[in-house]
Amino acid sequence: MTISKETEAQILRFAHAEKWKVGTIANQLSVHHSTVSRVLEHNGLPRAQRDGGPSIIDPYVPMVVETLKTFPKLPASRLYAMACERGFEGAESHFRARVAELRPKPTPEAYLRLKTLPGEQGQVDWGHFGKVTIGQATHALMAFVVVLSWSRRIYLRFFLDAQMSNFLRGHEGAFQAFGGLPRVLLYDNLKSAVLERQGDAIRFHPTLLEFAAHYRYEPRPVAVYRGNEKGRVERGIRYIRDNFWPAREWQDMDDLNAQAKRWCEGTAMNRPCPEDRTMSVGKAFSQEQPQLLALPENHFDTDEHVEVKVGKTPYVRFQRNDYSVPHTHTRKTLLVVASLDEVRVMAGGECIATHPRSYDKGQQIENPEHIAELVRQKKQAREHRGKDRLAHALPSSQKLLEQAAQRGDNLGSIVAALLRLLDQYGASETEAAIVESLARGVSHPHGVRQSLERRREARHQPVPIPVNLEQHPEAKAVAVKSHDLALYDQLQPPTDKGGDGHE
Repeated sequence: MTISKETEAQILRFAHAEKWKVGTIANQLSVHHSTVSRVLEHNGLPRAQRDGGPSIIDPYVPMVVETLKTFPKLPASRLYAMACERGFEGAESHFRARVAELRPKPTPEAYLRLKTLPGEQGQVDWGHFGKVTIGQATHALMAFVVVLSWSRRIYLRFFLDAQMSNFLRGHEGAFQAFGGLPRVLLYDNLKSAVLERQGDAIRFHPTLLEFAAHYRYEPRPVAVYRGNEKGRVERGIRYIRDNFWPAREWQDMDDLNAQAKRWCEGTAMNRPCPEDRTMSVGKAFSQEQPQLLALPENHFDTDEHVEVKVGKTPYVRFQRNDYSVPHTHTRKTLLVVASLDEVRVMAGGECIATHPRSYDKGQQIENPEHIAELVRQKKQAREHRGKDRLAHALPSSQKLLEQAAQRGDNLGSIVAALLRLLDQYGASETEAAIVESLARGVSHPHGVRQSLERRREARHQPVPIPVNLEQHPEAKAVAVKSHDLALYDQLQPPTDKGGDGHE
């Protein structure tokens, strides 16, 4: 509870001059008793003087003081149990409050202001700036920040997560912006930097060690509970929150990062340099930049590399989206290599597909050529299966197809038409109709259909009802070969006929 200076003065006057107890002061001034106690404690008034008399705890105070000298962090509950064993009969809450007064107060630690040389050190950290929605996907908006310790030059870039790939991309962007890099970079025990830490024993992330070796700098985590060692980057992030971020409007990540770059090169560079307030950060950086380490000629590979298994459909799954690949690579393990803007699919070191990267989710990103080729192959496969079925069920159909091919007709439609007639009239009847149509010089399904109709009408048979084989796809694979019906006569036993012609 916050009270006015006037009320605080009244509390002190009533306690010193009038010797009022805490409860009396609280009742008269309409404040909580804990507020009165806090004011008196902050002004150094002893409890005995505040309470106006002895307390039942007083005989146990020497024991508490001596115990706390040896064990300053011993819980008040244990001290209360020790006092009860020695005859204390008071309330635990009152005892705990007195222990809090008697417990030795730790001496506040004083910190030296850390000084660094130009080009010697930089500090790295992530800052969380809420969430951003792209399509149906929600991402954490993370700010990667590097601050040069001497000049206080700030590098700022936003990413949609804090994964290792973006962590390294942020470093490379900072190195390019600075035109070099410091000899040491400090990290606050980030998971991207430190995998495990036991006291002074540190296990760095192997990718970060490889990256640091490429650029020849020393990665150094700060000591545990020593946030002051990287206070420059923490103040830098606070400065970003207060100066750059409020009321910021942006269209997409490219727009946001373009604004961040302008702010870093403008407002942030023009502020006074804390090391020497007679000059700006920009001027201090111009003095520090020649002391930075030179960049190597080649860049470190910061792309994401993920092995993926292709299923029965020609797509690879990468970060909640599907990307098409040639149909010849189904049921194989491929490598996805992703930059911030592009997704490449590799097979044995060869790039077989390239797509723009999507940060949405549930999207199907396709190359039209991949789909068109698959459709063409499927069409050819269907036509091949149809021809194979005709060859087994209707041998004469091969001659009809050969003559149609010589005329340049569409064999696919002819095969489909003959298959429909086969399903409707059966193999024997359709084979006979093809033979009849070819004898009349007509090598087209229309001639076959006409022959079938004539033969049906001559037998006074009804129009056959077509069977929908789509309901029974396994029937399409059955090849029925026609046979000479004269063979069935051999199964009938011979009969004796009398002279009158009757059996």
